[in-house]
Amino acid sequence: MRYLPHSDHERADMLSVIGVKTTADLFARVPKSALLTESVDLPGHSPEFLVEAHMQALAGRNHAAGDGPFFIGAGAYRHHVPASVDHLIQRSEWLTAYTPYQPEVSQGTLQMLFEFQTQVASLTGMDVANASMYDGSTATAEAVLMARRLTRRNRIVLSGGLHPHYRDVVRTYVGDGPDLVCLKASPEGQGDILNRIDAETAAIVVQTPDFYGHLRNLRAAADAAHAAGALLIVVVTEVVSLGLIEAPGALGADIVVCEGQSLGNALNYGGPYVGLMATRKEFIRQMPGRLCGETVDADGQRGFVLTLSTREQHIRREKATSNICTNAGLCALAFSIHLSLLGEAGLRKLARLNHANAVGLAQALSGVPGIRLLNRSFFNEMTIDVGQPAAPVIERLAARGILAGVPVSRLEPGDGHVGSLIVLAATELTTKADIAALTEALEEALQ
Repeated sequence: MRYLPHSDHERADMLSVIGVKTTADLFARVPKSALLTESVDLPGHSPEFLVEAHMQALAGRNHAAGDGPFFIGAGAYRHHVPASVDHLIQRSEWLTAYTPYQPEVSQGTLQMLFEFQTQVASLTGMDVANASMYDGSTATAEAVLMARRLTRRNRIVLSGGLHPHYRDVVRTYVGDGPDLVCLKASPEGQGDILNRIDAETAAIVVQTPDFYGHLRNLRAAADAAHAAGALLIVVVTEVVSLGLIEAPGALGADIVVCEGQSLGNALNYGGPYVGLMATRKEFIRQMPGRLCGETVDADGQRGFVLTLSTREQHIRREKATSNICTNAGLCALAFSIHLSLLGEAGLRKLARLNHANAVGLAQALSGVPGIRLLNRSFFNEMTIDVGQPAAPVIERLAARGILAGVPVSRLEPGDGHVGSLIVLAATELTTKADIAALTEALEEALQ
């Protein structure tokens, strides 16, 4: 009776206190047109153990990422998460401290966020990072709004290599119109974003590695943007890549946003994830979210404080930099613990393993008749052209237990020239046996 706790007698007592005879009397003022005329087509209530058994049977029909060869990426990646991460995030210092309204009382949470910010700033090569965003896509949209405030311009140019979901989230935030330029998908190259910068441009948004896996020339993008008085926003959906490629901040980025899911966080059916945002020190007042700082207390002991907080519940909220009203605290904690366990040497080793497995995947795919690899450069993700509609090929492989990547047509349904493209990713969990199974199945599926 966990979810049906009241007896008929108890219900009658409550109704008498309210002053009505039946539950139906509670809805007497609701227009009849708004009331259901017949029962909802749902099963009746069942004992808890039967509901659990039913849900377990439904879950058993799912093909999980670890059930076979897995090459899906496109912004969400399957990496190994040590069991120690799950154990540590459940410690009492962090488990109950969600959004402290008297923040200095929650020193465990503040210290964790301070260390998280330090790690993100180091990874991205930037001066300062905030205390996490919802995910990579909303962080990208917030970066666009931030760039508009900083430059007092409105025009935003989105690279053709930006993840389609990220592009759509930006469009949702700022709306369609002449001030938002979304370049056509560029599966085989850099696109012409540098030629689209003008004196009205607030920022250009460039992803590296981009949606198709290409590594982008950030130095050239930064120089072109800065020459026009615009900012460079760099998006990284695979944060492990920052263990191997040069930090965006060292190449001229003004704002860096990342999806941090790859460290400490499982795929989780698409969320919750953790967005990273870092910027230059001079831009700190326009950075959304929260910022934790380090200080000393009256006794001279190390302590942590909420240095900046721009939250929508606060006074004069119409002047706030953002309507983000929380941080992805538990996901950020998992990210920070995983990165702490790895350390700098471990992260570099992890990145090299990812790249090495991707090289092995690319070499194997190049030997499959009918497949063309589009990438000249990549980290752990690449795009292939299978010369025929890719979605049916993916379905044929899925029927064999092989999740062979993401057909680009699924994310760009109205773009006919990407219909034969598949984006694949390899991580440290990709084995030689997985790659062999994929190439063998692809040869048969393409016939």
